[in-house]
Amino acid sequence: MGESRVDDELLLKSFFAEVSEVERDNEVSRILSCFKLNPFEYLNLPFTASPEDIKKQYRKLSLLVHPDKCKHPQAKEAFGALAKAQQLLLDEQERDYVLTQVNAAKEELRAKRKKQLKKDTASKIKSLVDEGKYDQQYEQSEEFQQELKLKVREILTEQEWRRRKMQMRISEEEGRLKKDEEEQKEMWKRKREHEEQWEGTREQRVSSWRDFMKTGKKVRLYTDWAKKGELRPPKLKTEDPNKSYVQRPVKRG
Repeated sequence: MGESRVDDELLLKSFFAEVSEVERDNEVSRILSCFKLNPFEYLNLPFTASPEDIKKQYRKLSLLVHPDKCKHPQAKEAFGALAKAQQLLLDEQERDYVLTQVNAAKEELRAKRKKQLKKDTASKIKSLVDEGKYDQQYEQSEEFQQELKLKVREILTEQEWRRRKMQMRISEEEGRLKKDEEEQKEMWKRKREHEEQWEGTREQRVSSWRDFMKTGKKVRLYTDWAKKGELRPPKLKTEDPNKSYVQRPVKRG
């Protein structure tokens, strides 16, 4: 197995040594124009490719666009895109995700085809006679593969949009929770500062209370009002014993 792989590498290197710069540049352009969410497109592989097919195709294309061999200004970018595509497809979880979307695309196209066959009697009869072979041949055709490729793009784009929207909601919720946490911390900080200030005035409050208990409230209040000029002695009134009503106060010289 090891010797076979070495031989394959030598054959590939000898083959690509004869590849023209135009072919290398064209491959770089093809890679950079691929749909970003479909790693199968980068490696130019069918959706039925096995992990071994993926590794082999990556070795082939990576030698073709390697920055040391290809003079295209974006060769390094194309080389990195191939490496990322291989990494995704060799990851079982990532590959299963893409293949799940591929299967969903196939189901949509099959449902669409059934509707078309209901209108086309000749195609429907041929489909029944061939016992499914007609449909199998159609799915292997270039027309179906092109439709499948476009449908996969559509579904992957929709899934990515949903993923980003969900991520945005998660980020917004995390931001809200963080803001609430900061406000809660600020509230407790202010409360703690208030308690510290209150505790810091304890001696002053105790001393004021003691002075109040010694002097008495009435004396203190009278003194305070007298200082402010708010308290005045009552005005004297003159009384006439012959009159039952109280006369107005009379000012004294």
